[in-house]
Amino acid sequence: MAAPMLRWVGRGRRWTFAQVDGGSCHRREAPTGFTSNRIRGQSSVAQQPLYTTQKPRKGEHKWAAVVGLEIHAQISSNSKLFSGSQVRFSAPPNSLVSFFDASLPGTLPVLNRRCVEAAVMTGLALNCHINKKSLFDRKHYFYADLPAGYQITQQRLPIAVNGSLTYGICAGKKQSQVIPKTVRIKQIQLEQDSGKSLHDDLRSQTLIDLNRAGVGLLEVVLEPDLSCGEEAATAVRELQLILQALGTSQANMAEGQLRVDANISVHHPGEPLGVRTEVKNLNSIRFLAKAIDYEIQRQINELENGGEILNETRSFHYQLGCTMSMRDKEGKQDYRFMPEPNLPPLVLYDATSLPADADPQQVINIDQIRETLPELPSVTRERLVQQYGMLLEHSFTLLNEVGLLEFFQNVIKETRAEPKKVTSWVLNTFLGYLKQQNLAVSESPVTPSALAELLDLLDSRTISSAAAKQVFEEMWKREGKTPGQIVSEKQLELMEDRGALEQLCHSMMEAHPQVVMDLKEGNPRAINKLIGLVRKATQNRADPAMIKEILEKKLSS
Repeated sequence: MAAPMLRWVGRGRRWTFAQVDGGSCHRREAPTGFTSNRIRGQSSVAQQPLYTTQKPRKGEHKWAAVVGLEIHAQISSNSKLFSGSQVRFSAPPNSLVSFFDASLPGTLPVLNRRCVEAAVMTGLALNCHINKKSLFDRKHYFYADLPAGYQITQQRLPIAVNGSLTYGICAGKKQSQVIPKTVRIKQIQLEQDSGKSLHDDLRSQTLIDLNRAGVGLLEVVLEPDLSCGEEAATAVRELQLILQALGTSQANMAEGQLRVDANISVHHPGEPLGVRTEVKNLNSIRFLAKAIDYEIQRQINELENGGEILNETRSFHYQLGCTMSMRDKEGKQDYRFMPEPNLPPLVLYDATSLPADADPQQVINIDQIRETLPELPSVTRERLVQQYGMLLEHSFTLLNEVGLLEFFQNVIKETRAEPKKVTSWVLNTFLGYLKQQNLAVSESPVTPSALAELLDLLDSRTISSAAAKQVFEEMWKREGKTPGQIVSEKQLELMEDRGALEQLCHSMMEAHPQVVMDLKEGNPRAINKLIGLVRKATQNRADPAMIKEILEKKLSS
């Protein structure tokens, strides 16, 4: 049966129910070229005043890009910010809508304690100053998926301000050098999400789903301290890891739980900032980097060809790999901010200001939340480097790949192999196979236990390194086969008969007199050729160290 959805009909303020059937529906957030008359919130990124872009001077080719981000993270909570409606992804349309979410007359907001605690915890993790008193405001604008005609947000006095986010950029020829960078955080504010508009092009109508209306959001506003797509993507990924470590947001971009708006401008160093554009609703870290880099180059090309940059909102078309104009922002939108009359000031306490007779269930203690902060990604990296002796860039890789750190730690628990060997196998062999087949860690056919067993076989010198790679390949192809079973079936155990190995080495030396001659003439690399020939003859079952020992002994005799 088709699911009921609210439908916005015509220009008047009239709602009707419609049925969703086989029509072609497109989400408003999708990165397409759809143009809307709606003017969403103008950027709250604190860039310097905008100036009219001038034509570049003749012979001047240097450009500087300025990028600021607004990041909306959906708070991990069972209910919405101001109502008791459940929060659940992919629920049937309009099945999770309370009277308040639909803005029926007489309904009042009730603040969700969990959302406030999540905001405080996030602010503390991002080195913010937590305001003991914050205010809620109404931001007025009209659109079909905003039934009240306004959004409750924190424009004047947000819950957290003046923070910082430190992230690392990998540099160098082999990306082996991590350069720490910091972006300032202007503010973190609580606000409610809007509903979702689905545009049915076949019927020239728009369907409304209010399941998302009223869901609690954390808006994290970064100062314009970034200069390229890579920096922006790395900063957002670090924020995503922090939110997930805190548990304040699942930050799953594929489900719309983390959305980014990027404000971008270019200028000549030493000159005023250029006119900025805003690229909206970027829901992938990879697309975020591509959209910013494309927009920077587009603006540079436009200015160098004598054009000018318009103050406009753009979207990123992920299939074409370019940004497209949605609407201009030249006319200043008046959101008519006003205090939210139905919500008193949000008052928080710390250990020094907490009243002695206060009910713990009725107040939020900042210091108490500070004590519950978990290990943050930066601390985790330091621990990995100190505990396992790995390189810093390896710790970044372990955390950046979803599920890889947990996989690594599970292997460490079950194997006798050295941590450095585990690190090498997880980051080189295991991760290489995953990327080659475009799989997530959770989709791997090789479990941590299986890899641990393989490393134990290698550590006990039951098999050689080459044989171990052969076993891993078989494990990847044949899910369910243990390393021990594969070694037994393929007869990959190391040769234990030293006499047979000595005879084989002797035969190889007789069969390749020129290599032996090179060795005697002082070419130390020639022995590697003999070792390779012996290993090939034994199907990688011979220990390279033992082969080298036997060859050197025979050559010296």
